[in-house]
Amino acid sequence: MTNRTRRGGNEKVVITGIGGNFGRAVARRLHRHYDVIGIDRRTVRHMPKDIDIEQVDIRRRRVEDVFRREHIDAVVHLNIMHDPRTRQDEHHHFNIVGTQKIFGLCAEHRVPKVIVLSSANVYGPDPTNDQFLTEEAALMGGQNFEAIRDLIALDMFCNTFFWRHPEIETVILRPAHIVGRVNNAPSKYLRLERPPTIMGHDPMVQLIHVEDVVTAIERALIPGIRGVFNIAGPSPVPLSFILDELGRNPRPLPEPVLRMMLKTAWALKMSDWPVPELDHIKYVCMVDDSLARSKMGFEHHFEIEDILRDVEKEPRPW
Repeated sequence: MTNRTRRGGNEKVVITGIGGNFGRAVARRLHRHYDVIGIDRRTVRHMPKDIDIEQVDIRRRRVEDVFRREHIDAVVHLNIMHDPRTRQDEHHHFNIVGTQKIFGLCAEHRVPKVIVLSSANVYGPDPTNDQFLTEEAALMGGQNFEAIRDLIALDMFCNTFFWRHPEIETVILRPAHIVGRVNNAPSKYLRLERPPTIMGHDPMVQLIHVEDVVTAIERALIPGIRGVFNIAGPSPVPLSFILDELGRNPRPLPEPVLRMMLKTAWALKMSDWPVPELDHIKYVCMVDDSLARSKMGFEHHFEIEDILRDVEKEPRPW
């Protein structure tokens, strides 16, 4: 196996949130080299036969059975709710309590490695941002966006866990906008035939292919890797360039008009984009990923042309 040190035998890796498009992509890659155990409260389909699936909510006591029964070598925690339409209390309870449960079990059962997928969105788009934000930048993404506050709280909890449990290699990944065969907000926006834009604003945007984020997780599994890492793909490009390359016909609108339209569409459940999402097509939020490249040996493989080609394709069951 290239670029990976094995501890001997078949290492067991638990993937939480394995039932989503991204979770399936991670499982499809990791099962080639690890014994994969998937945890998800949803029904999980289209999985390789050698992957064990536990259909259980990560907040429930029954999830501990997995840790008692198996000797776990690593946990990849992806089971984080991002649906902005979910009630905030449920959103908070699932993300924070669920993460605390999984990390508590890792500490109790001496799991040597924990990887959590955060997001560069925790930094927040802002006109005062540095051109490229390092891992030391303040997490300001929740100022105007309530849904990001949970992600920031989760990120900070993982940071605290990192210092409280130095015996566990904790890795926090903060990728730029993930696009490709996934159904997240950036991919959905780029699939619109006439995506709205804000008059007078054409921010530089960082995109990363879903498979490159999977590669970052593979690199994070290497023994000795720990810490917080920004993850980015090819060089950033203007939003207008991306839309032009995709053959889109954008609708530039004055910001007050667009905000009013989006607020109305959100209230009528005609749109899944909350108003604060507009800041991502107005201001920059780009990250410096030099630490991941130097310490983890991460390299992206998908250039902007490859990324945009896959944006056009619908998510697949893998």
